[in-house]
Amino acid sequence: MTAEQIFLLQQKVSLCDDEVAFQQLFRLFYTGLFRFSVSMVKLKEVAEEVVEDVFVKLWNNREQMGGINNLRVYLYVAVKNHSLNYINRQGDKKVLAGSDDFDVICNEFAPSPEELMMVSEMLQAVNKVIYELPPKCRIVYKLVKEDGLRYKEVAEVLNISPRTVEHHIATAIRKIATALNIDLVAYQKSVSCSPGS
Repeated sequence: MTAEQIFLLQQKVSLCDDEVAFQQLFRLFYTGLFRFSVSMVKLKEVAEEVVEDVFVKLWNNREQMGGINNLRVYLYVAVKNHSLNYINRQGDKKVLAGSDDFDVICNEFAPSPEELMMVSEMLQAVNKVIYELPPKCRIVYKLVKEDGLRYKEVAEVLNISPRTVEHHIATAIRKIATALNIDLVAYQKSVSCSPGS
């Protein structure tokens, strides 16, 4: 869904109390927000509650939705803040700590059993590398690669610079490439020398 379509739905909710438009926004953002919250609070039930609370608050203040320039960033920041509030109430000072819930999902292929085994082994290797990334790097990787946020949006959500986001992604990709025995320099040369470049 484009930014313009999202903004149109925001206007419908804000100006017309359109519940159908609100449900569309909920369905659009829920899964990514839920995974983001789980990565911090470590409990699915708590993450569900966090995301639902954010949407309830959004509905209760729906007349102000028309003034939100980037709803995606707004929602991720709200979920981050609610998740951190939960962590602080629990007395856990390790904010944005590691997570076992980072999964790289490949679901757009129909593999043979042999391919499935190879992909499974590769995903295990990738997940192991992702799990071993520094906590902030892991969160950045997840937001960019799984949730599809742009670098600038991730920077706003996590209150870091876009350059720092770029650095975290580069670090993650280098470590994943190393784990999979991919020579990034050779790969980049082959891509830049390919016909049509």
